[in-house]
Amino acid sequence: MPSMEPNQGTVLISGATGFIGKRLTRALLDKGYRVRCMARKDAAAIPDGAEIVKADMLERASLAQAMEGIDTAFYLVHSMAGGRGGFERRDREAAGNFVRAAEKAGVRRVIYLGGLGETGDDLSEHLKSRLEVADILRSGKFATTFLRAAVIIGAGGASFELVRGLVQRLPVMITPRWVSTRCQPIAVDDVIAYLAGCLANEHTAGGTYDIGGPDILTYREMMEHFARLEGKRLWILPVPVLTPKLSSYWVALFSTVPPSVSMPLIEGLSTEVVCRDNSIQTLVPLQLTPYDVAVQRALEEESTTPASLQQ
Repeated sequence: MPSMEPNQGTVLISGATGFIGKRLTRALLDKGYRVRCMARKDAAAIPDGAEIVKADMLERASLAQAMEGIDTAFYLVHSMAGGRGGFERRDREAAGNFVRAAEKAGVRRVIYLGGLGETGDDLSEHLKSRLEVADILRSGKFATTFLRAAVIIGAGGASFELVRGLVQRLPVMITPRWVSTRCQPIAVDDVIAYLAGCLANEHTAGGTYDIGGPDILTYREMMEHFARLEGKRLWILPVPVLTPKLSSYWVALFSTVPPSVSMPLIEGLSTEVVCRDNSIQTLVPLQLTPYDVAVQRALEEESTTPASLQQ
């Protein structure tokens, strides 16, 4: 297996100010990589030591400078925060612009963090869009590594904040059938380790890998575990007539996550998201973090870190 030594090229992180991007930037800097961060604004949130380039995925001309001299690029962007309407179109356009700019600059590898889920016509708009972005990236003249993750547990992450908001604000929940859907949540630190591990291990180039934690839980069990860790009592009453779309409106009322982000996520909860392929564990071996430990770490981080640094 290749050594974990930094390569000689500069690494580009798109979406560098986001939940994953900031953590990955810190991790790669600590490992000795030269890191260039691409951001539309809010460059102050990027960790010290990284080069910063302002660019917008929806403005193709702005990407040339960001891509210049790049060996490997991480694709960590999505368009849901820009508003619910048309986020699939924006994701499609952003990925297409990225591919053309990367090809022109001679980028060798791209590593994409997308969503875990089965294929099919009944996927939510969010999961369909994540898979479409993967297909667009894989059409490029570079090797694309596609990591498919389910719920990522970490302070400031949308999925974590959704669960936290419900548990803290609603001791009694009337929920749809998706509470019985199985999920394989993964700690954010493990996601970062997988992303960095794929960068270091050339054998992952061009591959698609499912990534998840050691526990497979229903969404009901995830909320119950969360409540227990916070010392709260929680009653969940599933009702078959409440559809995922209707419940997304209901959840949005009790969540700090913007509806443009929370509603597409909730609509996708009827799809089981469990790893079907565990080959990544051989290529990038990790001691995976149990769900309860990941939640506890996230709660501790939230209690000690200003909200402005978590986003």
